[in-house]
Amino acid sequence: MTGVDLTQLDASDLAARIHSRELSSVEVTRAHLSRIAATDSEYNAFLYVGREQALAAAADVDKALANGEPVSALAGVPLALKDVFTTTDMPTTCGSKILEGWVSPYDATVTSRLRAAGIPVLGKTNMDEFAMGSSTENSAYGPTKNPWDTTRIPGGSGGGSAAALASFQAPLAIGTDTGGSIRQPAAVTATVGTKPTYGTVSRYGLVACASSLDQGGPCGRTVLDTALLHEVIAGHDPRDSTSLGAPVPPVVAAAREGARGDLKGVRVGVVKELHSDSYQPGVIASFDAAVAVLTDLGAEVVEVSCPHFEYALAAYYLILPSEVSSNLARFDAMRYGLRVDDGNMSAEEVMAATRAAGFGPEVKRRIMIGTYALSAGYYDAYYGQALKVRTLIARDFDKAYEQADVLISPTSPFTPWKLGEKVDDPLAMYLSDLCTLPTNLAGHCAMSVPSGLSADDGLPVGLQIMAPALADDRLYRVGAAYELARGPVVRG
Repeated sequence: MTGVDLTQLDASDLAARIHSRELSSVEVTRAHLSRIAATDSEYNAFLYVGREQALAAAADVDKALANGEPVSALAGVPLALKDVFTTTDMPTTCGSKILEGWVSPYDATVTSRLRAAGIPVLGKTNMDEFAMGSSTENSAYGPTKNPWDTTRIPGGSGGGSAAALASFQAPLAIGTDTGGSIRQPAAVTATVGTKPTYGTVSRYGLVACASSLDQGGPCGRTVLDTALLHEVIAGHDPRDSTSLGAPVPPVVAAAREGARGDLKGVRVGVVKELHSDSYQPGVIASFDAAVAVLTDLGAEVVEVSCPHFEYALAAYYLILPSEVSSNLARFDAMRYGLRVDDGNMSAEEVMAATRAAGFGPEVKRRIMIGTYALSAGYYDAYYGQALKVRTLIARDFDKAYEQADVLISPTSPFTPWKLGEKVDDPLAMYLSDLCTLPTNLAGHCAMSVPSGLSADDGLPVGLQIMAPALADDRLYRVGAAYELARGPVVRG
């Protein structure tokens, strides 16, 4: 296609052109690899670029199409993969020095499903170390920069995947969401990101942060693209003990239905506790405008109260560190990864020296908090109490969903802040997850879709749409309808 920048096309458009053989997958993949080569020194979205692997996968798709073989809906469309999913042909570092250069002996289930669908993996994207952070500044390999303003953060922990989308380095990406790590980066980069229902996307081969909270999910630049990717990666996996056997909700059909622009009969709940004067004024203004759009589309908008949401932040930052303390015990310098040893150390000294050298400050902070919360004499006072709050939050959701089909809020209380602005203030950083944490604690699903630019600073704002467990299709119907009515988010 002469004169068309292939990196600017949506994934669904690229798929249609590849499958009709108007374009080749190799041509499309090469265009995105060239874009990465030309721009990533500015954004630092990728930790590893798998040029040869991606082109080989693209060539296989072109060959299958030439032979008239059936292919998946996204076959041939390249993708950026968060560096927390294991891959046998690329390193998996989780943004940490303790795994620098490590290549897994097996693929994550998500990786395997991408390969089976004929989706070329362009490379592995930058992230906060072991998915702990809200800005991608905790990466051991340097921060990723927001393509909207390279002096600002791209969100976290999946800032690399979001930045790859926003900079047109990739039309699709995969992230993980433990407390908002898909949705918050999507919000501050004007992209779309979904946290699926817990247990509907396999965690096999997803290097664990907090096992009861972690969930892989799809990222794109449109709601339909994200839905198409959702259907590729979701589904039961016997290798994941937490994987649900329920069928994947019809998310693609829901996105297409929503694109008709009619939400009559849909009840939308505005969560009272997630609409605060402490939020950035431009964020609140954008959210209120989004509510008006949903009303114009025919939705019935009601206010709902979830009184225990105010305790979500405290509960989350006890539950997550406790699980981190347990999960990261496997990095013991004995089996894989970094090993610091002068030849005269005991096993305990090797382990201590390796962890001191290999883990960054935020990871160490969370390990220490979690170890304390689980220690004898404090377990009931901290971890046990946090689990009780988690139950109360789930009950709040249940009551709210008796009044509404979906709930909405701003995705993040703030637009992207300056790089370095909150690095020395962990609590200020944690506050950026206020709106996203409750969904993870309940195991439900949620999406962030762009809701325009803040009048304060001209930077992106996201609308969060939440739905009950296994009702992921509701997100896509409402998200697609809103996206169509809102129109494109154009850079100033």
